[in-house]
Amino acid sequence: MKNKKDCDLCSCFFCKLCLPEWLPAIKANKQTIQFKKGELIFKEGEEVKGIYFVFTGTVKVHKKWGKEKELIIRFAKNGDIIGHRGLGEDTSYPVSGTAIEPTTVCFVDLDFFKTTLKVNNEFAIRLLMFYADELQRSERKMNNLAHMQVKGRIADALVTLKNKFGATGDGAINILLSRQDLASYCGTTYETVFRILNEFNEKKIITVNNKSIAILNEAELKDLSRETN
Repeated sequence: MKNKKDCDLCSCFFCKLCLPEWLPAIKANKQTIQFKKGELIFKEGEEVKGIYFVFTGTVKVHKKWGKEKELIIRFAKNGDIIGHRGLGEDTSYPVSGTAIEPTTVCFVDLDFFKTTLKVNNEFAIRLLMFYADELQRSERKMNNLAHMQVKGRIADALVTLKNKFGATGDGAINILLSRQDLASYCGTTYETVFRILNEFNEKKIITVNNKSIAILNEAELKDLSRETN
């Protein structure tokens, strides 16, 4: 649904990199939309209508993995772009985006987004670099799924999440994930994540409090993530 709380035109990837003179055009063409926890923002296979930028909240970007499973590709937080994987000759989204907490996004339609790319060289260049970085991360993730032990994948995921979202005052990773979402991010099962987190907790590598996880020994997690099959 549309949200009365409008974006500030300076926080997201889109606004920060566009020319100041272009901001009135963004304001006139964007929509600010609010999503509830668990609500789909866009769905795999749907026709691409435009691009989204996260104003507040957290989004998981995921795709079907087998008949009943999903693989989480990445998480997006305040300021991040989502829906961009739908750009290209194929006019459908290859992934889905779902809010994992109450989330507000800014939406711009595809025609305006393409016009913005033509007018704003800095934004176009930075978007190109973002695509290159994301491709490297995706290739690394696929390589990890093929060659890294599941314990290493979970260790790597915890360090990656801490680097992405930071830590709270008490040291917990600043994102609350269900065990199922963590499993989908690591390419494993709920039961395996539950077992390995308990093992890490017993070895005092992490501490676990419901959905909250704090890293106590990051060096040990990094060592585990370097191990291969």
